[in-house]
Amino acid sequence: MRHSSAFGERLGRFCLIAFCVAVLVFLIAPLLAVVSLSLNKEPYIAFTEGMLSLAPEAHSLRWYQRVLEGEQWLRALRNSLAIGVAATVIATVLGTLAALGLASSAMPRRDLVMGLLISPFVIPVVVSATGMSFFYTKLGLGQTHLSLILAHAALGAPFVTMTVTATLAGVSASYMRAAASLGANPVVAFRDVQLPLIAPGVASGALFAFATSFDEVVVVLYLGHLEQRTIPRPMWSSIQEDLSPEILAVATLLVLFAVLMLVTVERLNRWGSRQ
Repeated sequence: MRHSSAFGERLGRFCLIAFCVAVLVFLIAPLLAVVSLSLNKEPYIAFTEGMLSLAPEAHSLRWYQRVLEGEQWLRALRNSLAIGVAATVIATVLGTLAALGLASSAMPRRDLVMGLLISPFVIPVVVSATGMSFFYTKLGLGQTHLSLILAHAALGAPFVTMTVTATLAGVSASYMRAAASLGANPVVAFRDVQLPLIAPGVASGALFAFATSFDEVVVVLYLGHLEQRTIPRPMWSSIQEDLSPEILAVATLLVLFAVLMLVTVERLNRWGSRQ
């Protein structure tokens, strides 16, 4: 019986590992194909005989050079950074304040308020974008940088609220009571005691909010004009109109950016654990 039980455990562990590897390959293989095709020397998206045989002359960085030198992509990058940073600042401030309010025992109907704050997770983005388009157009802000910043902030704030709320759950309220007993007012206690403790959660939420803004395309389609195009917008246009290996180069750079974001979040989580 003991031998049979040990064999069953080993078989189950092997099946679990095999399943995880299969899922990982299923998720990573398309990304590897994109990275490989972005190095294609020929002006079309396909594996040539030279690429399959790993011939050096069949590979080139020409598409990366065209992306880095193209005014369309550079303008989109500037817009993405400007809109993303501004939206992240607004989302971080609002999301952190919302989390602090939800953490208070005096907050009435916290579950209802929490559901409203995280509703952008549930509502399809196209529905939110349609409503925002009508709303900002009525205010005279349609097709402006400000409308995109506010829209992206609304989509990113729930990420900050969720991460800061989770961080606050692990912070004892005795710290704030101790600060109050020593004469600190609420502002000083938050700045000197609570904020350093929840800083990893705030930073993680801010990174998620920035990634949401950087990757968003539906809202840009509804609210953005030529001058407000972010990086996903020309990628969408390239897919619809003129499929070029340039889009694969941009996609590869975005994958590297996503990996960098994940590594940063993991470092912040470890920092939070040490804190």
